Amino acid sequence: MYLEQIDGPEDLKRLATEQLVHLAREIREELVRIVAANGGHLAPNLGVVELTLALHRVFDSPRDKIIWDVGHQCYVHKLVTGRRRQFASLRRYGGLSGFPKREESPHDPFNTGHSSTSISAALGLALARDLAGEDYEVVAVIGDGAMTAGMAYEALNHAGHLQTHLIVVLNDNERSIGHSVGAMAAYLGRLRASSTYARSKKRFEQLMRSWSPAGPKVLRAAERLKDSLKHLLVPGMVFEELGFTYLGPVDGHDLTALQEVLSWARKLEGPVLVHVLTKKGKGYQPAEENPDVFHGIGPFDAQSGRLQEKTPFPSYTAVFGRTLVRLAEQDSRVVAITAAMASGTGLEDFARRFPRRFFDVGIAEQHAVTLAAGLAAAGLKPVVAVYSTFLQRAYDQVVHDVCLQRLPVVLALDRAGLVGEDGETHQGTFDLAYLRHVPHLTVMVPKDEDELQHLLCTALQLDGPAALRYPRGRGRGVNLASEPWPLPVGRGEVLREGRHLVVLAVGPPVYEALAAAELLARKGIETTVINARFVKPLDREMIVRQVKRAGYLLTVEEHVLAGGFGSAVLELLAAEGVRPAAVRCLGIPDCFVGHGGPEQLRAELGLDARGIARAAEALLRSEYAAAKWVGTPRGRTRTGGRANQHCPETNWG
Repeated sequence: MYLEQIDGPEDLKRLATEQLVHLAREIREELVRIVAANGGHLAPNLGVVELTLALHRVFDSPRDKIIWDVGHQCYVHKLVTGRRRQFASLRRYGGLSGFPKREESPHDPFNTGHSSTSISAALGLALARDLAGEDYEVVAVIGDGAMTAGMAYEALNHAGHLQTHLIVVLNDNERSIGHSVGAMAAYLGRLRASSTYARSKKRFEQLMRSWSPAGPKVLRAAERLKDSLKHLLVPGMVFEELGFTYLGPVDGHDLTALQEVLSWARKLEGPVLVHVLTKKGKGYQPAEENPDVFHGIGPFDAQSGRLQEKTPFPSYTAVFGRTLVRLAEQDSRVVAITAAMASGTGLEDFARRFPRRFFDVGIAEQHAVTLAAGLAAAGLKPVVAVYSTFLQRAYDQVVHDVCLQRLPVVLALDRAGLVGEDGETHQGTFDLAYLRHVPHLTVMVPKDEDELQHLLCTALQLDGPAALRYPRGRGRGVNLASEPWPLPVGRGEVLREGRHLVVLAVGPPVYEALAAAELLARKGIETTVINARFVKPLDREMIVRQVKRAGYLLTVEEHVLAGGFGSAVLELLAAEGVRPAAVRCLGIPDCFVGHGGPEQLRAELGLDARGIARAAEALLRSEYAAAKWVGTPRGRTRTGGRANQHCPETNWG
């Protein structure tokens, strides 16, 4: 077992190439074993085993800096950089992160999790190196899917202009999650097919070296001839035109070839791009046959590749996708946009049914939102399906291009709230704060998958922009209406009546609030539970009436407290001059939430039923302790303040 001998990159350097081949096989077996148990990004990591080994053989991490774009493919890197013994804890609560983390290891020089940041970060590290007079190498490993994002080209353009030495490894497997799309994907396809150019280029370089004694004129003529051949056989050569030395394509599963080309790259001056061809899912047949499914996958049977049985209830994503298809059948103006996430956002069926009305823009969220604005300005009804955490990249476009013009664009925010094992970079916990303050925007949050149908229908009937946020994972299994219908904008619903306390919740926490009300009822506390549905506009009349009646208010949201739903409610009460006897907002404190099971995280944050019940009791206890109380064992009456204010007896201890 070679893997058991690897406690750091230096151990790789002692192995012969044949031993590395055996090690690669063992690593793939370990990847399948652990991801089958924990879930995670399997196919991307299977595809970069040899590339990772070659990088750590040629470069000297952590002195040399290796930055993994997105980080979906960092598991092999973690295995060979001293984290092998902790690898079974991958993505589990308190265990290894599924992404690079500076806090976890000196071999992770930069935290990643979102696409297309690696070249910018690498250039920053390289410039800092040069300013300090140091000489370490900086390597950015970026996928062809990530090369569809504008940020990658901004960095390439700047690096080519500065001519700072850094190495960009383009891991080309023809995919981001699904097949890569766009002109750059087609261009890379031509490069992959250009073996003629690669052979011819090599012959010309050999010819140049043989002519070098003849003097600089012959060298310049040969270089011009090589450039002419380059433009003839491979149109554009974008990377060299941007100022990079282009090396490749090279077989990403040939350890000898990889080490040779990487060693060559580190000797060159200026920025270098190494084009590596890999196969996503390499070495595990189910992942090779279905790389999209095994890109990011839950626990599965390692032998067969079959997913573990899940609840039969449909996911929020699936309900969204089906509902959008149904609404698109009724209205030909409905179009759908995704940023390289057709499967992840539930739009695959829409794409099959309405191919001319479906647009996959690649990893380009900014473009997606402004494209939607243009479509809406021409009279269509675009729906941008995007993960909550990724819409953060298009904030200016939401404000400037959509909301300022009051265009009817629907922002469908999947993976809102706590997403669990993917951790800090993927928790969708900021969207309400960065959306609710934007003028003209309606913000909606369904409590379950059936309400999701109706709110999507509502959003498409609005004359202005709307944002609809919903969680990752399976729904609650509620009955789904056969047809969606619009709900009154800015109207919540009272789900349970009680005289002592109002719990005002939004989204799936509504059900936790109902469960908490049951726990409180056992102690004699009667709780009103309200499903707000709308964060903007709030149901002003209902909230004011209910808070005035009960006096005690608890808000609940799966979102950061700063600027979130609870803040909006407090602003409303202040504007209306309503002063509750006591109020508390439950949500996510001022922190980034780490990885772990969603239920574990909710319990830790006090956002499950028991946590809400505890907070409700504490809210009542704070008022009880601060006042002078008299009464009978069944109830107490406060002296002073409002007459005969009643508070139930509880076992507050």
